[in-house]
Amino acid sequence: MSPMSNHRARSSSPSSDQPTRRDLLVGAAVAAVAASAARHARAEGAARPVAVASANGLEAVRRAVERMAAGVAPVDAAVDGVAIVEADPEDVTVGLGGLPNADGVVQLDACCMDGPTMRAGAVAALEGFRHPARVALEVMRRTTRVLLVGEGAARFARSIGLPEEDLLTERARKIWLYWKANMSDRDDWVEFPGQVDDPDVAWYIAKYGVIRPTGTINLCAVDAAGNIGGTTSTSGLAFKMPGRVGDSPVIGAGLYVDNEVGAAGSTGRGESVIEVAGAHTAVELMRGGASPTDACLGALRRIVSATRVPALLDDRGRPNFDVKFYAVNRVGEVGSAAMWSGGKFAVCRAGGEPELLDCAHVYEKV
Repeated sequence: MSPMSNHRARSSSPSSDQPTRRDLLVGAAVAAVAASAARHARAEGAARPVAVASANGLEAVRRAVERMAAGVAPVDAAVDGVAIVEADPEDVTVGLGGLPNADGVVQLDACCMDGPTMRAGAVAALEGFRHPARVALEVMRRTTRVLLVGEGAARFARSIGLPEEDLLTERARKIWLYWKANMSDRDDWVEFPGQVDDPDVAWYIAKYGVIRPTGTINLCAVDAAGNIGGTTSTSGLAFKMPGRVGDSPVIGAGLYVDNEVGAAGSTGRGESVIEVAGAHTAVELMRGGASPTDACLGALRRIVSATRVPALLDDRGRPNFDVKFYAVNRVGEVGSAAMWSGGKFAVCRAGGEPELLDCAHVYEKV
């Protein structure tokens, strides 16, 4: 029987022991996170403004909280926060220096959403502008549309005077060439002597190995009055098919904000998030009374149930990829969960320093 068949058989049987094991894993993960993040998890003492983000957003959440404390709207504060990461060439998964697509072209995706107005803006496959979240914000503010793509998105950014530049850094170019040389033994590319000894290529190998990174930054923010905004920004899956778009610019998948409830966003395998409308799912679970952590775990369980293609399952019928969700509700409670253990997320509150906390998780890494 195939892994997929095993997975289906276990999932469909009421007497199956897999849900029990999963429930135990989730329960233990939630308990561990609750112990380390207790001051964040109770509405009575939750200080606002507050911002929550993926682990690469430690300085981004600080800036977002500072901006909200100065009176800036949460959606603007979120976009200002992620701009730090978008401008950092050392983060090869977002903005300037992001790893390119299969043709060696950096294509960026982003979206933002404003809770008070329920308006949203997004761009996909954008080339030549290091701050796609800012372009998405301008789409929201200046147009009656939500999503602009490709050359249309670039033309819009150009028309409003945003600076255009080549986003492919020397480091990213060398990593792309290394990938080209190792992707197949049947194409025209070969590894040349000394390539793996280059400091930039060696850095990539040490950090990612043979994995194609799927880095992104998501940031959701709540101000002192309980208004909410958020943004998600990415350069997408490294070496992707040109034009490939993941969940990051898709409202309801990579980000969703509802001023009456809260906000959620995601990082990881975007196609799987799109297929369950992940961020919207998490917000709807919070609407039903779930805590942010439980809402993130609930969205992940939807992905587990929906993952049936054998190539996406390990030998035990579990998703062989990672996804993380991040969430905050309107009273300032925050949470995050990952498919696999070991994940972190960033939080900052008014009057405090940003810190990394442990994500809850569905499965334990062996």
